[in-house]
Amino acid sequence: MGSLGGGDLVVGVGLRDGVGPDAVLDAISAVVDDPTELHALATLERKATESSVAIAAAELGVPVLGYTADELAAVHVPSPSGRVADAVGTPSVAEAAAVLGSGGGDLVVRKRARDGVTVALARTVW
Repeated sequence: MGSLGGGDLVVGVGLRDGVGPDAVLDAISAVVDDPTELHALATLERKATESSVAIAAAELGVPVLGYTADELAAVHVPSPSGRVADAVGTPSVAEAAAVLGSGGGDLVVRKRARDGVTVALARTVW
């Protein structure tokens, strides 16, 4: 994993299987105006090595932080989803991952979904 980006924003990313890196990048660009403000992408552990997330992170010059479903499920989020909980074992991926990746920071942008990708944005606390 590369060094962390120089910014203070963490984008939590949830995605359906088979979604390409362009869709991931498009969803991120919808919530982040300046990619130099990114610190990292954060997602479900098993998605952290998925090529579309890894390719998007490499293009943005930031690492991918992966969390287990149990770690994500322990985070209180404003927009939990029963469908997501049934599918991956946690009611939130994007929002919870953004909060964990930011060290417990506040959500700047609640989850937004487009083209099979859900993103949320949090600001780091350090």
